[in-house]
Amino acid sequence: MTLSVGFAMNQCVRFIAVSVLPLREQVSIQQINKTQRRLEQDLYQMDLTLPVHSTARALQGLRARPKGAARSVAIVIGILLSIASMPISKAQNLPLKVLANYQLTDKQYKCHNEIVYRESRWNERAKNGSHYGYYQGRSIHLKDAHYEYQFYWYWYYVAKRYGVTEYDEPNYCNALNHLIRKGFQ
Repeated sequence: MTLSVGFAMNQCVRFIAVSVLPLREQVSIQQINKTQRRLEQDLYQMDLTLPVHSTARALQGLRARPKGAARSVAIVIGILLSIASMPISKAQNLPLKVLANYQLTDKQYKCHNEIVYRESRWNERAKNGSHYGYYQGRSIHLKDAHYEYQFYWYWYYVAKRYGVTEYDEPNYCNALNHLIRKGFQ
């Protein structure tokens, strides 16, 4: 039984690696395999082995346990299917949110996300006159820029114009307050 649970978990890991990475523009097989190995390491750190009993009550003990394992596998598969069936517009902003969440504190992360929603409704290719991208920056370089370039471009812009917090991150909350006060949207 441990083999089949392990097999199911490996299939889930492969599915995550294949379905999440293609959200980027170009993905190589090496990137998929690297992500798969990282996910496998995270999963194998959890204890997924089933106990094997050698007593006469072993069958009774094993009957209840596979239900729990099957339930866990079913939950993982359900989560993966919901990620895979996510509309493209929601799936595309996932990498920017992950990047922002990794770089910012919770307060600044919320302000950052509010700015992106107000400016472009999470559309990487948004255009308003001479303003482009997630943040509607006035730079021709943002017209076809990758989300990481846009993120760091705006990082330096906000840091220079609105200052930094005590954690050396741009003060997105000051930028949001300015946006709301001036009525830009």
